[in-house]
Amino acid sequence: MAGGKGAGGFFKLAIVLIAILALGIGGFQPLIRAMKLGLDLQGGVYVLLQAQSTPEHAVTSEDMAALERVMRDRVDQLGIAEPVIQREGTDRLIIQLAGVSNPEEAIKMIGKTAMLEFKTSDGQVVVTGKDLKDAKAVIDQQSQEPQITLKFNDEGTKKFAEKTQELVNSYSRGDPKRHIAIYLDDQLLTNPHVDEAIPSGEAVIRGGFASFEEAANLAALLRGGALPVPVQIIERRTVGPTLGADSLAKSKTAIIVGVFLIALFMLLVYRLPGLIADFSLFVYTLIVLGVMWALKATLTLPGIAGLLLSVGMAVDANVIIYERLKEELRNGKTLRAAIDAGFKRAFTTIFDSNATTVLAALVLYYLGSGTVRGFAVTLSLGIAASMFTAITLTRFLLHLVIGVPAFHKLWLYGVKEEQIPAAARGEI
Repeated sequence: MAGGKGAGGFFKLAIVLIAILALGIGGFQPLIRAMKLGLDLQGGVYVLLQAQSTPEHAVTSEDMAALERVMRDRVDQLGIAEPVIQREGTDRLIIQLAGVSNPEEAIKMIGKTAMLEFKTSDGQVVVTGKDLKDAKAVIDQQSQEPQITLKFNDEGTKKFAEKTQELVNSYSRGDPKRHIAIYLDDQLLTNPHVDEAIPSGEAVIRGGFASFEEAANLAALLRGGALPVPVQIIERRTVGPTLGADSLAKSKTAIIVGVFLIALFMLLVYRLPGLIADFSLFVYTLIVLGVMWALKATLTLPGIAGLLLSVGMAVDANVIIYERLKEELRNGKTLRAAIDAGFKRAFTTIFDSNATTVLAALVLYYLGSGTVRGFAVTLSLGIAASMFTAITLTRFLLHLVIGVPAFHKLWLYGVKEEQIPAAARGEI
């Protein structure tokens, strides 16, 4: 019976460990490939904008909210997935665009004011970009040149119709001034005649476009709206895709080497429990990467640093548990009782140390920005996962281990036979 029970315990343990290995080996690469990569790993553009106060108007929180909204609209026009746009302080805005194919064009779109105005010959403003409903770049069927078609909203349509009718009536009475000029950022784009009233709320910007792409970019700016306040680009960085790919490759190597060295240390120092901790590390890494993928978190270099730091903390929890386990064995407790006591007595220490680290991560997240927040997120996720794997999974695996008679030898747990009281030797 004892032999059959031992064989059954070994079979259960083997099945669980093989499943963990298969899950770790098969799941790591797909999760890394599916992860959304940050600017430093994928390449792209980093821009720091500062809103400028004027003598007439000081920058307010409402202005920054409107600026953030306009910038997000503009970036969406570029077709960039999951851009990072967030405020820094009271008057700055951080924009990170990972994977952009044309960094200079992206920066040009970000920094342009895009104030659109329709003015009469005497300088009266008829409608502005705020009255726009839509703007599209098209190819004129006759001239085959790019142009932009504009569609006003209801209020803009009414104002445009009234002014064009007024100009037509004035022209019929002998007034030669019948132009409505189109200005972008106080620069004249075109100055067409008004031959008839335009009640449809539609207009066209013709000429002056070197390519269809230029017209499309301008249309995108107009759809996004004008900036609510003047802005200045105070910092800009471009990370090339080659440099980003090199950083990603080095980061992968760092993760593999770091985890391997930690696993080797645990195996050499703590033997069989160390091997169990190594299997827990497989699960831990998959949990962290899986949660980050599910939350659509961005993986950055600081985030990888946070991941590696939390790996070390996950092992630190195992170290505390295993040292308590050895101490309980030296005090004469049976193997099963020593495992339970080791986990129970180590829990408070592990919880307190992790709680203080989580508190620090929360401070970094709420007071930091950009990559600092990425570091805080991965560190917090790592700590939560390490608590689960170190306290729950490792304990479960160790109980499976002591179900195999061949693994009852105390030297497998880092304790010498002569260190155990004679009355307790040979007990499970």
